[in-house]
Amino acid sequence: MIEALRTFILLYGGLFAITNPIGAVPVFMSVTRDLSAKGRREIAKKTALTATITLIVFALVGQWIFKFFGSSVDAFAIAGGILLFRMGMEMLSGKLSSVKIDEESEEAVTLEEVAVIPLAIPLISGPGAITTVMLYMAREPAPLVVVVILSIGLTIWAILSSDNRVSQKLGRVGIKVMIRMMGLILTSMAVQMVINGIKGAFEI
Repeated sequence: MIEALRTFILLYGGLFAITNPIGAVPVFMSVTRDLSAKGRREIAKKTALTATITLIVFALVGQWIFKFFGSSVDAFAIAGGILLFRMGMEMLSGKLSSVKIDEESEEAVTLEEVAVIPLAIPLISGPGAITTVMLYMAREPAPLVVVVILSIGLTIWAILSSDNRVSQKLGRVGIKVMIRMMGLILTSMAVQMVINGIKGAFEI
């Protein structure tokens, strides 16, 4: 029991560091700044659910998915890096689009899109997280890996749902500064993601 708990903590800590839900908070706050508290909670729930399902699916059948589509984790890393780079540049310039709501029918579609891309994929459940869960599955019992992923999903939901308290403490100016700082970090992460993908693809 103690050994299983120790393994759980190690796996959870590693996956938490890679998914980095805390780092996703500035992006989350930026794209949802025009939403009500209820709308932000809805996106937080959908983002956590999408990231959890994505990681579980890739943990269980990730290798077959990549083989079926003739792709690889390295190609996923390059594509995800390009997407994040574009987002990071928008954050640096302060032009990252926020969610706009005009009608209830449009709200559901918009929330779904934002929760899935870019928040859940590739910002949280990116190539690093996908590779990690696939490696976990190769050397640890499947039920334990699934429990770790579910725990990460709950953590993501809890952190993103608390963004309102963060915004109140930072204030409007503080949020803008944090978003631009995160934009710089995000662009560097994106470049590194592309570099890693190229290295892996060409076995450099």
